Amino acid sequence: MIKGLLFDLNGTVIDIFTTESDDQLYRVTGNFLDYYGVKIAPCQLKRLFFELNREQRQQSSEEFPEFDVALIFREIIRRFKTRPVSNIKQLADSTSIVFRAAGRYKLECYDGVYDCLRNLKKRFLMGAVSDGQSLWAVPELQSVNLEKFFDPVIVSGDCGYRKPDKRMYQAALDVMQLEANEVIFIGNDMYRDVYGAHCMGMKTVFFKSNQGDHEYRGAEADYIIYNFNELPRAIDFLIANN
Repeated sequence: MIKGLLFDLNGTVIDIFTTESDDQLYRVTGNFLDYYGVKIAPCQLKRLFFELNREQRQQSSEEFPEFDVALIFREIIRRFKTRPVSNIKQLADSTSIVFRAAGRYKLECYDGVYDCLRNLKKRFLMGAVSDGQSLWAVPELQSVNLEKFFDPVIVSGDCGYRKPDKRMYQAALDVMQLEANEVIFIGNDMYRDVYGAHCMGMKTVFFKSNQGDHEYRGAEADYIIYNFNELPRAIDFLIANN
């Protein structure tokens, strides 16, 4: 019996566009750091951001490693501060948010998401399992007024590994006190969402949105939707044929 739904966030319920390649992003972030006595040129900041990101993931023992953006900025602050910083962690967290804000160009729900989730919440336990950073993911969820629909919200940046690592899904199942065969996973990436959830024993709905990898060899969703409003019909179909 299906008792719960698990959702990916970005590209599934949230239509978001961000960039980490725009030079203006590093100009804004560098200017912000300058107010706190951290002197680094935008071009150097950009190069170092990607270097430290890569080093974090290479040094990880995880099969699907995730980076920690706040740790990246803590290291940059330590290296380039020209005067004492009273709270490096706090400044790194704030810098991470400025960095995301400067590189964000779109943040909104897909059509029909809010009403659909509100109705589904009456029938199912609902949680979220998403790749990203909590410093970004949670406020963005709150910004589009969706945070009340999901408990728990499991974010890869808190774990040190990304989907399709089984521990991501299992963490949500443990909180919801459900077994994998009692849950349907809804996502927009055929590998990280559909393949990963299937390996756990969940039924899957693939939302063919404007984001994510739409193909992965060996991965096949139990149902495909092209508009979020189609989700209730997909769920009813999977329940009837479970």
